[in-house]
Amino acid sequence: MSEVKQITRPTQYASSDDFRRVFDEDMNSLYLLSFLLTADREKAEQCFVSGLEDAVDGNPVFKDWARSWARRVIIVNAVRAINPRPMEENGGPSSAAVSSNAKTLPVEQPEIAAVLALEPFERFVYVITVLERYSDQDCSVLLSCTRGDVVAARTRAFEQIGSATASHPNQPTPASSEKLASDERRSSLLQLLVGQCLATSA
Repeated sequence: MSEVKQITRPTQYASSDDFRRVFDEDMNSLYLLSFLLTADREKAEQCFVSGLEDAVDGNPVFKDWARSWARRVIIVNAVRAINPRPMEENGGPSSAAVSSNAKTLPVEQPEIAAVLALEPFERFVYVITVLERYSDQDCSVLLSCTRGDVVAARTRAFEQIGSATASHPNQPTPASSEKLASDERRSSLLQLLVGQCLATSA
């Protein structure tokens, strides 16, 4: 009877040090994600810190997924902090309506200001599905809503951002969701956010 050899390969899970390194190297990007979702600098900092703690103490994650998992825990903590709800649930604006902090943030770029000025639920849907490229199903799970809520909220977000930027001749007007979701558009918006954040936090 031949001997059966069991071949095992060590699973490369991300360690606590791996996650600390990700949060250190991607600090600006992760903070900006927190800020875009919360539209509040203090809450963004809290989400960043809580995200690091959750990533370090959470379930095992493959090393290759560490960066995407770090962004996910930021989103989860932002959802907990803001609790965005669809407008249809109470017949009025989303819960935790746009804070005075968000309205007075020194953001000069019209498109960025338009994103921050969105109602919380629309802002979360826009950031999660357009900038972070989550599917509508994943977004609905994260926000505890239906896919229909996600689609409707994204449509409202596109319309509001389009209206806010249309009056600025130097800003391209979004003609469709595909155009806004393109790699070039996403990269441009994130670069603008980085510049604005670093300038105002210096």
